[in-house]
Amino acid sequence: MDIRKVKKLIELLEESGIAEIEITEGDDSVRISRYPTSGYAAAAQPVAVQAPAVAASAGVPAAAPVAPVAAVVAPESSAPRGHAVTAPMVGTMYTSPSPTADVFIKVGDTVAVGDTVCIIEAMKMMNQIEADVAGTVLAIEAQNGDPVEFGQTLIVIG
Repeated sequence: MDIRKVKKLIELLEESGIAEIEITEGDDSVRISRYPTSGYAAAAQPVAVQAPAVAASAGVPAAAPVAPVAAVVAPESSAPRGHAVTAPMVGTMYTSPSPTADVFIKVGDTVAVGDTVCIIEAMKMMNQIEADVAGTVLAIEAQNGDPVEFGQTLIVIG
């Protein structure tokens, strides 16, 4: 498959807001995704980095080898346990229907299935996000005006 076609597919993916695209052309196949498909990455193994040998052969003193670097693993989140209402799309989250209106929900509010908890603007379209479980709002993970990613936790309901 031609690299120009792959670049064009990447541009289309970025412009459209879709999460993933897969194209098959004869025996060639390409899958482009905005998000990792393996979920959370496993802790990386330490990696040793050495200065290139080309520098020494060119008469430039080689730098000392760099010590192994260990991957930093984020500690487990202290977010409240409960049901996560996640973003079904990429966009901008709004906590109220207009800048002067009251917010849809606050921490401690009780919500029913189908209650609007926020709005996500995607491609100039306002999409109401509804609670898919009933309960009490334990946390609001994204703030008004924040850009959100597909699958990102917006609200935690307990």
